[in-house]
Amino acid sequence: MCRNIRTLHNFEPHATSEEVHAAALQYVRKISGSTKPSKANQEAFDEAVHEIAHITQHLLDSLVSSAPPKDREVEAAKAKARAAVRYGAA
Repeated sequence: MCRNIRTLHNFEPHATSEEVHAAALQYVRKISGSTKPSKANQEAFDEAVHEIAHITQHLLDSLVSSAPPKDREVEAAKAKARAAVRYGAA
């Protein structure tokens, strides 16, 4: 369930609010054990996603790094190559 949570720090361009929200949503889904909450829990679920996204953005804004920013396309190509080795080329 957490495969969509990706490293968001030290990339150029910076993580978008959509990426931060997606990570928060995956986190809440994981810890709640529910991908779709009941109507009774929907408000609490949505509030948790909102708060976690907010604090995640605050964290990303506060982090510093002396390493040069990573390129998203280069990192995606590396991940694809690792997956090809791990799972075999299709």
